[in-house]
Amino acid sequence: MGSRTSVILALAALCLVSLAATAEADKRKTASVSQARQLEVNLPDASSAIERTMARPPVGWLAFCRTNWSECTDDAGGPSIIDLDRSDWHDIVRINLDVNRSITPVTDMEHWGVEESWDLPVDGKGDCEDYVLMKRKLLIERGFPARALLITVVRDEVGDGHAVLTVRTTRGDFILDNKRDSILSWTATGYRFIKRQSQQDTMHWVALGQPDAGTATAAAR
Repeated sequence: MGSRTSVILALAALCLVSLAATAEADKRKTASVSQARQLEVNLPDASSAIERTMARPPVGWLAFCRTNWSECTDDAGGPSIIDLDRSDWHDIVRINLDVNRSITPVTDMEHWGVEESWDLPVDGKGDCEDYVLMKRKLLIERGFPARALLITVVRDEVGDGHAVLTVRTTRGDFILDNKRDSILSWTATGYRFIKRQSQQDTMHWVALGQPDAGTATAAAR
């Protein structure tokens, strides 16, 4: 009798833990939906970044592509710009929020014991490049053209190398960033833009901004 009671109590405890986990997941989902709606009130406007000369691709990107080639190919001949409407903006905002909230930020040294490694954060951990790779992947799966979703290297507010995702649209270039949930025009981020993928070939990269920015190699280790 005592054994049966213990089993019943253990099952009850497991049910309570499961219910608590479900409630917490629902709470996070509700918060994400609520914030997304706040960010979707109006379609924003931005300018478009100017591409300059060719630039060297980050070695982390090249190494990632050697083992994840399907993630690096683009839709050759597909659209290079998104004709942005409210439905598109809704999807972009939601995916940006979901990825920002689902990944725990860790450095590559903490995660893998190396200085630089670009990876899809399938274990829920990663650094800035990993956030970008996941956002790009999910947006492409949602139907957005790969040629309009450009991995971009910047210098952040303290001058460190940082990776973000540029979304090219008919309303300008917008930045998806793991440091903030709001999606800003590229000119409103406070970052110095260095280089990004070429829209003609995602394995090629181009320098951005002022001509002297083209020689910088932030995050190009």
